[in-house]
Amino acid sequence: MSTADATSLMDRMYRHQRHIYDMTRKFYLLGRDELIATLDPPAGGSVLEVGCGTGRNLIKMAQTYPAARFYGLDISHEMLVTARASIARAGLAERITLAQADATTFDPQALFGRPQFDRVAISYALSMIPPWHDVLRHAAQTVAPGGVLLVVDFGDQAGLPPAFKRVLDRWLALFHVTPRLTLARDVAALGDELQMKASSRPRFRGYAIEARMERPA
Repeated sequence: MSTADATSLMDRMYRHQRHIYDMTRKFYLLGRDELIATLDPPAGGSVLEVGCGTGRNLIKMAQTYPAARFYGLDISHEMLVTARASIARAGLAERITLAQADATTFDPQALFGRPQFDRVAISYALSMIPPWHDVLRHAAQTVAPGGVLLVVDFGDQAGLPPAFKRVLDRWLALFHVTPRLTLARDVAALGDELQMKASSRPRFRGYAIEARMERPA
């Protein structure tokens, strides 16, 4: 799928959903606030969110870490309209910079004037992007020395009842969401390749998975 096609798909999906997105997703995008709580950027540091959507996470990050600077990118123009409005209402437009870009090919220097970030976060975006391996690799490559990439997304639901998994998978498919069942293995392999310390763990009985990649200082 081309960047233009992906943008069109996301804009069609979220043209109306963006108005109720945060209200509805809070019930099942579990682990986002835990990711924010462990972000811990250095004072004066930089944080990038890949697939920032409505800006909900960036706002919470900026409120939690007032000494850091924040950046977000998304392929959907419609989502960024909502994000910019929400960030402005929160009084954070001076500390959060947004850009429309493809998560597989974005140029951080061209978009934000910096090549790398102290923290990079991906929250429930890999499961929506077919070339998700490319996103993971590109995000890891933008982590600065001593920095960290943090990921949270849907897991394999291994500890949950089979009936729940079937219902969840059907529900997610309606929104073009596919849990990345090999995420833990692929994060470990990418960590070995890029010489980054990689780890992952299931959360909420496998409902979600957290992954972490740390670049040596």
